[in-house]
Amino acid sequence: MPEVNINGPAGRIEARYHHERGPNTPVALILHPHPQFGGTMNNQVVYHLYYAFQRRGFSVLRFNFRGVGRSEGLFDNGPGELADAATALDWLQAYNADASTCWIAGVSFGSWIAMQLLMRRPELEGFISVAPPANLYDFTFLAPCPSSGLMVNGAKDRVVPTESVRGLVDRLKTQKGIVIEHATVPDANHFLEGRMDGLMEVVDTYLDKRLGKKKRRKDTAA
Repeated sequence: MPEVNINGPAGRIEARYHHERGPNTPVALILHPHPQFGGTMNNQVVYHLYYAFQRRGFSVLRFNFRGVGRSEGLFDNGPGELADAATALDWLQAYNADASTCWIAGVSFGSWIAMQLLMRRPELEGFISVAPPANLYDFTFLAPCPSSGLMVNGAKDRVVPTESVRGLVDRLKTQKGIVIEHATVPDANHFLEGRMDGLMEVVDTYLDKRLGKKKRRKDTAA
């Protein structure tokens, strides 16, 4: 899995990229949790989402927001991280100009950034939002949500209770044909610790439904 460096608005963006050879390869971008609470592109949920898309033949990119790892710059509490994500998506699309579809996924803080980018980029056809911080950040910009997707959280999440995520899903106004699904992972906390299999069962089921069941390749070493 090649390490790549992307020229971002605050300097170098450190990233990991899997390139899938072939015409019309779909692409996916994965965003990590809050930088000031230990979130990096090596977060286990980010890692598993990355490989969920790779197994389905996607070219996939995950990266460190500004100020994390070897990415330059300082934490900006949203606007700068959104600019980083937009730059990363530009890079991903430049290397896959004929992509058949484009998805985004985010974890906690990363899901808030992902949903903001979703509103700005009509080519994003689907999303996976893990532990979206509906009680901590304003999601009213999703008016209406432009793409179908999945919001999933741990049933024992004390940071973002299930009621907050369910309330967000219930409040979302959608265009015709757009469906936002909500699922919970039993016995899982905000970080899905020890419940990764349960999370990925939910994610894989959703991706199979949206993308069609295909033979998945086994994970390779990170």
